[in-house]
Formats: sequence, C-alpha cells, structure tokens
Amino acid sequence: MKKVIVMACLFAGLLLNCSFGGFAQVIQRFNPDSVKTITLDSTVNIVAQKLSVETFIRAITTDTSFYASFRKMKKYSFIAENRIYTYDKKNKVNGRIYRKIQHFNTGPQKMKYLVKQDTGKLFKRNGKYQLYTLEMFDYIFMNAYQSGFVANAPAADGKGGTSNAGYKDKLKTLIFNPGRPVKGIPFIGSKTEIFTANMRQYYDYAFQSGTYLDSIPVYRFRVSMKKDLSNWTKDGLMIKELVTIFDKRDFEILGRYVDMKYSNMLFDFDVQMNIEMGYFGEDKLPTKITYQGNWNIPFKKEERASFLILHKDYHLEEDK
Repeated sequence: MKKVIVMACLFAGLLLNCSFGGFAQVIQRFNPDSVKTITLDSTVNIVAQKLSVETFIRAITTDTSFYASFRKMKKYSFIAENRIYTYDKKNKVNGRIYRKIQHFNTGPQKMKYLVKQDTGKLFKRNGKYQLYTLEMFDYIFMNAYQSGFVANAPAADGKGGTSNAGYKDKLKTLIFNPGRPVKGIPFIGSKTEIFTANMRQYYDYAFQSGTYLDSIPVYRFRVSMKKDLSNWTKDGLMIKELVTIFDKRDFEILGRYVDMKYSNMLFDFDVQMNIEMGYFGEDKLPTKITYQGNWNIPFKKEERASFLILHKDYHLEEDK
C-alpha cells in the first residue's frame, strides 16, 4: 500500500529539462531528451486586456482536452519509439529498454515490434518489471489509448475497485488535472491545490509569449515557488513548478511540465515530467512524453528511472 501511495504522488510530477521547465541541475545523470521545442520572446509586452492569471488558471482547472488527446490516438496508426533507462545509486545506467513499435488503427493486429532490445536487470522471473515505476507508467499511458509498449498491461476499469486501482485513478488526476485536490493520499492530497487562496501566498504566477515547434504562437503560463520563502516553507510545498503551454489561436493546451519533490517519514521523491502535443489534421495528439525521477520508501529498493517516449507518423488507414 505504501508503494502505491508513493507512486501516486510520484507520477504527478511531469519530466526532463527538454522544453517547458529546467531540471537538469536537480538530478545529474544521463538526459535522453535534448530537443528544445519552445522559444520565448525576448520582450514580454504581450498582456492583452482580456488575459489575466485567472484566465489561465480557469483554463487549466476546467480542461478535458489534454487527456482526450490520448484517447484519440486509437483512431490512428503511428510509430512509437521508447527509450527507458534505470539507474543505480551513483546515477549510472544499469538497465535499458528500447522499443520501436508500429501501432495499427485497423485489422486484428494492433501493434508490431519493429525493434525490441533490453539490457540489464529489468524483469522479475514472472516477467513483471523489477521497478514499480515502469509498471505504473505502462498503466497510465497504455490504458489512455489502449495500446502501449508492452503486450500484457493491466486493464483499467476506471472504478478503482481495489486499493491499487483506486490510487492509480488518483494518479491520473494528478497528471491530467493539476491543481485539483486529491483525497485519500496521506500527507499529500491538499498539497496539489496550488490555485487556492491559501496556497497562492507561496507561488508566483506569470505568462509569456513564445513559439512552439518553430511555427505555433503560444502562451507559456508558469507557476513557481516564490524566491523569498524560507527553506522550511519550500520543503513543505510538493509542486515546485508547473508550466502549461497554450495555443494562442484557440487556447488549447499543447504541453505540460511539472516538477515535484517531497519527503517525509514514509517516503521521498524527486520527479519531473513533461508531455507535449502536436497537430495531425483536426486532432491534437501526444508527440513526446518524458520523465525522470527518484523515489524511495523504507525497506524497499530506491527506484531511479527516466523515459523518452516519441510518437510519430500519425496517419489513418482504411480497412481492406
């Protein structure tokens, strides 16, 4: 149970220093993602009368399109390229997974491995992952679009019938609906409500203009801890940074980065995660998911892992 609680907290933080947030200085080890996709304008004179911090907060807390983009993936054929790394206590790579998978939107075969490579101790004798981090990642993103980088991931009924399923549902809330309260997780639930009147005294909220993927005009809305807080206060805040990228043209969310860190007697974790979207026809679909983090609980082996998940070549195929 403690392991599930930790991971529900852990996965709420989203990933690497790739695009929307800086974190390479936090965990000094191999970064599988080095592609910068957003450029901020040098001038910040973009504040229109109709825009305010409240505009962005309202859009984040009411959005449903971000998770819906994962559900739309099952309509398409595409290629997924996945790089997963695990680390020892000295942050040296001790396990690697590489998958290149063709996903199909038609026919009886839904996926085909183009490349499948594993090195290091990644799996138990029963075939399950050694690290719970990898299992949870499979659950969240494979079940989002019913297709993933493992063939036999657990089914999600969405009801939270067991304790594990219940915490996994809470985990989804943390990833796809940041800022909302998450009840049922000891010492954590209220710490996710970074937009309440009580929590606003600890955070700065700001937005800038920028360009995403060299051509898409966007707003970058950043929530970050105030610099003048005491170290004790900073340690008590779980969400260190939340960055959301909005398309200026329709205010759709194109990306999200979260940096989270927290420690108490039961567990400690330090996690960053990033999700990015791209347009394919009329649909907005995930193109990159990155994660890096450490987590630890008493009597369990510390887990350190990072992922780079790329989705490309989206297209529709017709049944023959």
